[in-house]
Amino acid sequence: MSLFQKFFTKPKSIQLSVTSNNGFHLRPVAQFVSLAKTFSCQITATFKDKTVDAKGVNTLLSLSLEKGDSFTITLRGKKSEEALSKLHLLFESLMANEKKVKKVKKELYSYEGNAIEGEIISEGIAIAPTYHYSAKEIQNESRLSFQEALHKSLDELETLYSRNQKNDNATIYLAQKELLTSLGEKSQTLTKFEQLIKKESALLLGTKLDSKSSDYKDLLQRVKRHLGIEIKVTFPSIPFILFANDLLPSEIDNLTQTQVVGVVLKDTSLYSHTAILLRDTGMPALIADITPLTEKADIILDTYSGVAICKPTPKDLQKATHRLQKNKKQKTMAPKKRFENANTREGKNIKVFANIADINSAKTAKNEGAEGIGLLRSEFLFKEEKPTLELQTKAYKEIFSLFDDITVRTLDIGGDKELPYIKLPKENNPFLGIRGARLFKTHPEIISEQLHAIFIASQNKSIKIMFPMISSVKEFNDAKEFAYTVAKKHQIDISQLQFGMMIEVPSVLFLIEDFNEVVDFYSIGTNDLTQYLFAIERTHPTLKTDALSPVIFDAIKMVVKKATKPVSICGELAANKDAIPKLLELDMETLSVSPKSIAQTKEEIRNV
Repeated sequence: MSLFQKFFTKPKSIQLSVTSNNGFHLRPVAQFVSLAKTFSCQITATFKDKTVDAKGVNTLLSLSLEKGDSFTITLRGKKSEEALSKLHLLFESLMANEKKVKKVKKELYSYEGNAIEGEIISEGIAIAPTYHYSAKEIQNESRLSFQEALHKSLDELETLYSRNQKNDNATIYLAQKELLTSLGEKSQTLTKFEQLIKKESALLLGTKLDSKSSDYKDLLQRVKRHLGIEIKVTFPSIPFILFANDLLPSEIDNLTQTQVVGVVLKDTSLYSHTAILLRDTGMPALIADITPLTEKADIILDTYSGVAICKPTPKDLQKATHRLQKNKKQKTMAPKKRFENANTREGKNIKVFANIADINSAKTAKNEGAEGIGLLRSEFLFKEEKPTLELQTKAYKEIFSLFDDITVRTLDIGGDKELPYIKLPKENNPFLGIRGARLFKTHPEIISEQLHAIFIASQNKSIKIMFPMISSVKEFNDAKEFAYTVAKKHQIDISQLQFGMMIEVPSVLFLIEDFNEVVDFYSIGTNDLTQYLFAIERTHPTLKTDALSPVIFDAIKMVVKKATKPVSICGELAANKDAIPKLLELDMETLSVSPKSIAQTKEEIRNV
């Protein structure tokens, strides 16, 4: 772009309003900047009398935009109109999908000891002596340059994001990576980097985004570590309640490897990334100032009531111990009762099946108390080399021998799943292209051999065969006819088998009455259904959907109401403790979850 184009073309502007309770904080800012960088035009953001580069995470954060603030983005140059439209849509989506951090309603308390009240990060109860956080900086040898340390830190954050993608909060690492990239572009040495960190953190002081300054410190510490500058923290070898002014997000993972039973932070907020990651650990955590407390003496951290009890009386300790033992009993009872039926309080039995991916996970599911297999992902057999008929048959027989009720999904590749020996055409939108049941037409030899193996392995067993990515009645009928043609070719009686389908394509929601005439069962795959309902690819690095959106439950309600054949659910929603009561309210009677979620899912059902 020429200087004339960049500075003398008519600018495009729009005013954006922050509607999120959390403000325009690091994660949405990082997503906004990531998109802005894809355009060559100049993009600035103006709030009050300050104008900054909207392609820099740190510069955009420096506006400290909180709920109710309105700012203007101005674009000048090539494709500015297109950029404006896309950035506007993204911003509105980020605001609409931002999850509000709800303040937990505090229980009443009646302790006799002195109570220090605070804000609840996560609920629980702990009894232990306090330990005041202390750290010292140690210089180790390192031969890395600043730029090498910077790149290693970026790689680490990318790895952390990839490893935790199934967790909604994995975007924290992606946001930190974008912030580090932005800061690194302006720093050539550690000294310059430290100065920039100090300057940018200072701009957040006194704003609602103040707590995000811990992300700046976290990035500094990460880079320093690769340069041999290590922050050494020691913790007690006995159970303790940690007190600290604040913690860095990266310290939470290390903390979970210690004997910590609770955390009290003084200078953080419910919206900080540290608080978010602490909530994920499940340990009781509170925001309060307990500086006066001395170490070694036991205190009670009761985050149901939002208090820390200093110098608890024997009666206080007895009360807290009783609650603690009750909690532990509930946690240990779930695994012990994993082989028992999952009945609601009203006595309604809910079947809990397992989603499995290979023979090992099938064995784990059996040991964890699964009543059957609600989803056998057959992709495990199709790896770098095409599996033989014999190999497939052997694997299916081994898994089929473990359960009486088994649902096998035919090969579902395409989208984010590729195989070297299955050549699919390059598609602009592979999630909307050849995948699932569409392989019956494009790669009939692969599906034919798979069905042949399933038919051989399922002799004398009533196996259910499920077709993925069905979008019309004709597609289902064609797939079923294909299966019967394979059976006829190999002279195998499959009259005992049932044929059903995944509900994951929105068009199916309007065709249930027609599908009732041809299918034997349905299984709702909420992962893909959510993806297609919201038009947000499930592997997208920045855009996320709300797993508990009312839209999802309305879709499930529609299916259950119209279906005359059995309906189960095999998406991740089935194991979500906040979703289970709603699913049972909609008359779902079969939930299929990961093997490790079986015991807890059954326990959640028993409390409904």
